[in-house]
Amino acid sequence: MIARTPRLVLREMTAGDLGPLREILGDPVAMTAYEGAFSEAESASWLERNLRRIADDGFGLWAVDLPGVGMIGECGITRQRIEDDEVLEVGYHFQRQHWHRGYATEAAAAARDWAFRELEAPSVWAKVRDTNLASMNVAIRLGMTVRRRFVTRYRGVDMPHLAFAVDR
Repeated sequence: MIARTPRLVLREMTAGDLGPLREILGDPVAMTAYEGAFSEAESASWLERNLRRIADDGFGLWAVDLPGVGMIGECGITRQRIEDDEVLEVGYHFQRQHWHRGYATEAAAAARDWAFRELEAPSVWAKVRDTNLASMNVAIRLGMTVRRRFVTRYRGVDMPHLAFAVDR
């Protein structure tokens, strides 16, 4: 277990989490900010890349379990690029049936606090597509403010983003 919140458990993700992860990544609504649903191969690649991050960095996206239900999302800290800078970013995705209950904020706050405590991170960032109001609201609830605007090219599309951050 990485962290426990009042309602959630954040734990290391395993290869066995592909099924619940596919429910998130394969949902076109949940993945609107990524230009739509991921295929099974893209979902498997996402998981493999995350497991490599955990092996290489000692951290990555963690499974978010709701006790009595199982894995409902992923949330954690990853190394990301924002323009020329490498930052520690809190990321999160949840199954749509678990949206609007505060789980993303609760899990992301635990991940942010973990990065400050365990990694002694000077700041934690969130890369948010400029059309993703729900993720912007999570970042704001985490005490983050917009530090810059930038464009990321992903899946063949130039996507304007906002870089939110909070300092330790």
